Amino acid sequence: MRTKIVATIGPATCSPEKIAQLAEAGVSVFRLNFSHGDPEFFRKVITAIREVEKQAGRPLTIMQDLPGPKIRIGLLPEGKFVLAQGDRLTLARERKEQEELPFIPFDHPTILASLVEGDVLVLADGGLRFEIVEKVENERFIMKALDNGTISSRKGLALPGKSIALPAITANDRERLAVGMELGVDAVAISFVQTVKDVHDIKALLRSYGRDDLPVVAKLERQNAAVENLEEIVAAADVIMVARGDLGVECPMPSLPALQKHIIQTCNRLGKPVIVATQMLMSMVNAPVPTRAEVTDVANAVLDGADCVMLSDETAAGNYPVEAVQYMRKITDEAENYLLASKGLVAPKDEKDTSRFLAYTACLLANSVSAKSIVAHSVSGGAARMLAECRPSQTIYALTHSSVVEHALNFVWGVQPFFLAPGDSCISHTRRAQNFIAASDRFPLGEDVVITAGEYAPGVEAVRRTNLVKIYHK
Repeated sequence: MRTKIVATIGPATCSPEKIAQLAEAGVSVFRLNFSHGDPEFFRKVITAIREVEKQAGRPLTIMQDLPGPKIRIGLLPEGKFVLAQGDRLTLARERKEQEELPFIPFDHPTILASLVEGDVLVLADGGLRFEIVEKVENERFIMKALDNGTISSRKGLALPGKSIALPAITANDRERLAVGMELGVDAVAISFVQTVKDVHDIKALLRSYGRDDLPVVAKLERQNAAVENLEEIVAAADVIMVARGDLGVECPMPSLPALQKHIIQTCNRLGKPVIVATQMLMSMVNAPVPTRAEVTDVANAVLDGADCVMLSDETAAGNYPVEAVQYMRKITDEAENYLLASKGLVAPKDEKDTSRFLAYTACLLANSVSAKSIVAHSVSGGAARMLAECRPSQTIYALTHSSVVEHALNFVWGVQPFFLAPGDSCISHTRRAQNFIAASDRFPLGEDVVITAGEYAPGVEAVRRTNLVKIYHK
């Protein structure tokens, strides 16, 4: 399983039996959407995942997805109403007694204060667009419908291209994060990231819980984050998610494919794992097979360099959740075969980067001796990630003393993480790797395995880092 599959748990898959079936089908990361569900629900799901993890004998990563500042309209007095293009409506906090136009309640002072004539608002996940045509009074606007459609209560609202001073972490997020910390999640995803400060803020919160070692997944849903602030956000976060649902509302739809490729390329260049998400196999919510367009979409994400592909409604509420994972596994396998057959190793952009060049050398050596595996002993996971950046055909086995690192490596392409108990500190990392190979039936007798490890240089290095590449013949 080189390309990792992220699956969202929901009503269709929250039972221990379904979670076990998803893991068997190929899920490495389980996404828990904290926009829905109470602490008791998540407690039961996490308990079930941990039990399946023990039975499976491999790490299963639990990603807590915080809701963020989801902006919604209020409850419509009529429940819903039908609009025609050109219709005028009132947007405000409260309805007046003699309101002549259809009324949309909206109680968000920061956004109301920022609206000006000409602004375009998008509702219902991009299905309906409105233009502000007049400011009647403070926090009260007339807007014109740009599309035909039906509007209903509590729909999400977006302002494409408009930067809004909203923190990515709300008071609600802080409460839900506390639940996640209590239940022991393995990663935290933050929504609607706009600037690098949002990433620093969540890391500071994790530090307050003594969990600043947990990976932070930055979801790119705003156009300014995906374009203007991309480099800084990617550099600061541990994992990036191309969240195409809200991003497709924020930016012109035809530009979304190129934007996705740009984000993936930036993550690949900076050595950060990247997830492609939203509607990848959406038809499988109600159908046992995907469309040809969806199959091509998943494959292209792999070919572009994605580390992970994600299922949302397909596994959370779909009628064929296990089948969706199985199909995604087949698609990624085929795409990987083409990728490895058509492209060579990816060389480091900067040959002066010693660590990355050493990883590249290990991959070249593995090809030279026809090795089928590379074993990396890595304290932080960095060595395994740098090997994965080269996209070798060999399986990368990452040995680590840290359970946190073990679960974090489930986001990384081509890496199979293993936890090794610390044991005797006098035993070298190279020896540990050799012992792992000798004791494991994953490596047949007579096979060459390339090892990367870090060994102390007495009197020179205080911190152990990868500085050795070796061929081990079993």
